[in-house]
Amino acid sequence: MPEGPEIRRARDRLAAVVEGKIASRVVFHLPALIAWNSRFDGEKILAVQSRGKAMLTHFSNGYSIYSHNQLYGRWVMTRGGDAPDTGRQLRLAIHVPGAAALLYSASDIEVWPSNEIHEHPFLKKLGPDVLDETLDVDGVCSRLLSSCFHKRQLGGFLTDQSFVAGLGNYLRCEILFASGLHPRMRPCDLDGERLQRLAQLILEVSRQSYETGGITNELARAQNLMASGSSFEQARFQVFRRADERCYRCGSTVVQEKQGGQSCYLCPDCQLPAR
Repeated sequence: MPEGPEIRRARDRLAAVVEGKIASRVVFHLPALIAWNSRFDGEKILAVQSRGKAMLTHFSNGYSIYSHNQLYGRWVMTRGGDAPDTGRQLRLAIHVPGAAALLYSASDIEVWPSNEIHEHPFLKKLGPDVLDETLDVDGVCSRLLSSCFHKRQLGGFLTDQSFVAGLGNYLRCEILFASGLHPRMRPCDLDGERLQRLAQLILEVSRQSYETGGITNELARAQNLMASGSSFEQARFQVFRRADERCYRCGSTVVQEKQGGQSCYLCPDCQLPAR
């Protein structure tokens, strides 16, 4: 599933095409939303926002379109409004003069009054967005030490969107490795220095991924790997999807374990569990 950095980058692409423009046509292809066809035509697109893994497109008629890509959803931007040749199912099309934004394969799309969108069941449960520039280390530490999370295992709640919105499985694995923490450790197991370090890396790893298009590996290492013939996917991660390969840090074998119902990748020597 795309995580916060991927959705924020999709938001950037969508905003560059439609934000501030007049929608010539907005076409919904989900049966439950067809009644909204034509009701956004001629309206100005005021803003496009991302909240964690969700996207909000606000219009001048007082309504907003909520969308969540889930696992397969994908935004495609086209010039001239030409649809790409794809086997995906078109779910939403926002046409503006000379261009179109097309959302394929997503099934979670809704229309809400803009002044009530904060009451959306998904949005109102979200923690602060990990890519929000106002979120700092102290803010993340406060979340880690809150009664909801301080006694829970890191591997279980880092992907809980009520903790910090936008973290998913690859970020969880990469943050824990960079922090040297085992997924079974809890915030209450950490001293102040390690807690601060974890909070700092939650922000740094996520923001690096956004800025680089998905690289959570050390940047120099990733660049050297790609220069040596590795693909982007092979070079981008430190441990995620690298089971049975050597740890870049210590040379041990990266392992794959189940944590919170998902595969978690870690180095058993760099990330020792609490004793």
